[in-house]
Amino acid sequence: MESAEIRRRWLSFFEERGHTVVPSASLIADDPTLLLVNAGMVPFKPYFLGEAKPPAPRATSVQKCVRTPDIEEVGKTTRHGTFFQMCGNFSFGDYFKEGAITYAWELLTSSVADGGFGLEPEKLWITVYLDDDEAEQIWRDKIGVPAERIQRLGKKDNFWSMGVPGPCGPCSEINYDRGPEFGVEGGPAVNDERYVEIWNLVFMQYERGAGEGKEDFPILGDLPSKNIDTGLGLERLAMILQGVQNMYETDTLRVVMDKATELTGVRYGDKHDTDVSMRVVADHIRTSVMLIGDGVTPGNEGRGYVLRRIMRRAIRNMRLMGATDPVVQDLVDVVIKTMGQQYPELITDRKRIETVAGAEEAAFLKTLRAGTNILDTAITEAKAGGGTVLAGDKAFLLHDTWGFPIDLTLEMAAEQGLSVDEDGFRRLMKQQRDQAKADAKAKKTGHADLSAYRSVADTSGATEFTGYTSTEGESTIVGLLVDGVPSPAATEGDEVEVVLDRTPFYAEGGGQLADQGRIKLDTGAVIEVRDVQQPVPGVSVHKGSVQVGEVTVGASAYAAIDTRRRRAIARAHSATHLTHQALRDALGPTAAQAGSENSPGRFRFDFGSPAAVPGTVLTDVEQKINEVLARELDVQAEVMSIDEAKKQGAIAEFGEKYGERVRVVTIGDFSKELCGGTHVHNTAQLGLVKLLGESSIGSGVRRIEALVGVDAYNFLAREHTVVAQLQELVKGRPEELPEKISGMLAKLKDAEKEIEKFRAEKVLQAAAGLASGAKDVRGVAVVTGQVPDGTGADDLRKLVLDVRGRIQGDRPAVVALFTVANGRPLTVIATNEAARERGLKAGDLVRTAAKTLGGGGGGKPDVAQGGGQNPDAIGDAVAAVERLVTETA
Repeated sequence: MESAEIRRRWLSFFEERGHTVVPSASLIADDPTLLLVNAGMVPFKPYFLGEAKPPAPRATSVQKCVRTPDIEEVGKTTRHGTFFQMCGNFSFGDYFKEGAITYAWELLTSSVADGGFGLEPEKLWITVYLDDDEAEQIWRDKIGVPAERIQRLGKKDNFWSMGVPGPCGPCSEINYDRGPEFGVEGGPAVNDERYVEIWNLVFMQYERGAGEGKEDFPILGDLPSKNIDTGLGLERLAMILQGVQNMYETDTLRVVMDKATELTGVRYGDKHDTDVSMRVVADHIRTSVMLIGDGVTPGNEGRGYVLRRIMRRAIRNMRLMGATDPVVQDLVDVVIKTMGQQYPELITDRKRIETVAGAEEAAFLKTLRAGTNILDTAITEAKAGGGTVLAGDKAFLLHDTWGFPIDLTLEMAAEQGLSVDEDGFRRLMKQQRDQAKADAKAKKTGHADLSAYRSVADTSGATEFTGYTSTEGESTIVGLLVDGVPSPAATEGDEVEVVLDRTPFYAEGGGQLADQGRIKLDTGAVIEVRDVQQPVPGVSVHKGSVQVGEVTVGASAYAAIDTRRRRAIARAHSATHLTHQALRDALGPTAAQAGSENSPGRFRFDFGSPAAVPGTVLTDVEQKINEVLARELDVQAEVMSIDEAKKQGAIAEFGEKYGERVRVVTIGDFSKELCGGTHVHNTAQLGLVKLLGESSIGSGVRRIEALVGVDAYNFLAREHTVVAQLQELVKGRPEELPEKISGMLAKLKDAEKEIEKFRAEKVLQAAAGLASGAKDVRGVAVVTGQVPDGTGADDLRKLVLDVRGRIQGDRPAVVALFTVANGRPLTVIATNEAARERGLKAGDLVRTAAKTLGGGGGGKPDVAQGGGQNPDAIGDAVAAVERLVTETA
């Protein structure tokens, strides 16, 4: 049974039994504590925490998930992977243990003809929590599982919580016996390799307190309503139903390994090392496609770094297997073809995914070349010092800064007869991971901090936003925090967070900055609002300070925004929509939005593009935008179902989470997007849009910055003033300025070349005198000295080689000259063949000199170059070179 069919049967089974089918959420987690969705229940977390009301009492989904705690382990075994699909069914206060257990058994053991998975009942083993008598009784008496195939396990294995105070409960796991060829009998309590867990049923019935680890926390009591959260690993079930040994041999991964074989000639199963590489490639390429498909782009932090890291690991392993040409597009295509059966959006978005992946491959191949050069230098320095070990911090620098895989560092160092201080490298990596874990743990405690806002939401409901139609209005203070702590009152000078029952203030979101303004109380108290956020869904928190009087919970208030700021932001937001559409018209759908910020009078817009946008295209885009403004198109907003919005062709932003009902902003016949922000009523209100330019902010992502309205006019006015000044200087009309200035620059460049030529000739004239003044040091002709400051590296190198050539060929010669360029000392040293036969190598001499100068250097035995920080140490460097010649010769 193919993976797509497993997914279809799962959703169909539960839909027929009253569950609402919820599409997989984006892998980009709508949760500040997570980089990526790592469990099937993550999208349902607000319902389990009581932050939001579930849309239905029963739900089911097949959720895309990514886990990356041990990326280095992927491939080494057949059990580790980064991407997986979690099939789940959920009950919010509806059915509980008996319902969940009955559904699970029915779906697993019903025949394929009847819509089930057709597993043999006698091969299924059950685990329950130590004291969960109820679950064991249901399995034994209701389902009919023999008592000998039901095992009790402790809190570590069969008790679930989110790791923070909140819902928790016992689990019951369903395990499949793969047979004696996978190990000894005895059930999952004895052998989890033979008895593979395929489905975990979580019975959320308790509330836990604070504590560390999986076991050290108190149970505070029962939850007001009991919930069900189950998860079945699609890949694990596919492994069983397809009769293969491990998940890498299932249909969605095996095809990637087959394509890797086609590209490299290496066959899976022939050799351990290449099998590891095959698994790395299969897992990481599939994960990369799914991440890019959900809007993640390679970068150096956050989820972008996760994507970059796994992509580079896959590319590196393809090269280890012998691939020399770019391979990513071929591998990406086979993933899209396979996974597209389950996620059609991958097929629709194929071009963008291929573009982003291909750009990252090209960038990494350049990185490999650069990292190789840096590693070569580090190896040379280690060997020069008589060492046999490459320092751990060097390996870590290559890994952390250049994305250079440690296995490549180990391999290349071994080729040069060096080992690597792996302990030092691992120590630095552990420090980095520990810091990341500490940061993540600190973020998780945010759940406790949100309790005050959740309490307000439970008591008073969500904040009603009135800002679409009004800029001020009456309201009531329903929540108040002073310096982050709930309080009944606040006085003048206090920093406060205020929750109103209704507000015209827009909370920051969707790229739009928050409103600012004032909240006035009937008592005369005034709050200056600087920011508005939504820490929990639906609750707008106004952050600011009390300017006058006392503020109390329950007081009547009058909220008014800064309308001038709102109008400027609205102009910027509408201009962003126009820019997005104009870019898509010019570059195609790959120019998808990757982020934005709409602030007063200006905006920035991030979009996907593998290369810089030509200036002519940017000019055309700007012209098109301003032509739309002149058409005076109406801007309208309408709330509709997400399906209707898609049918109308509305554009959705990658990574944004949308509900069943969405707000669609339409600008005439030009633009239609899903958007919750505020906008102008007509494009004529924008006045003018000026694109300042575009630049790269990461692999495959570009950023446009622009001005709107009065800010755009002011910019053009300043530009006009500059043009007028240039006209006066060069005595020409505006249209003549480029040609005149270009001519002036060409003349200046020619003059600089003449000056450089004169300087070089002057430097080389000194060659004969330097050669004739060579010292004899133990039979070696040694020429040292300092040439005029400002001599460039190329000219110094030419002079050194010229001097060396003027010394008789059979006489050992060392030429070491120094100069100061841009305030820093520079040296070039050369030796002839006779000198090298006596052990005098230019690279060794340069390192000695450069160390004295406070720097470093290297090169070949015949000529080398170095530099430093201290020009005053040139005399000492000359002496150090002469000493080394004396000692060596």
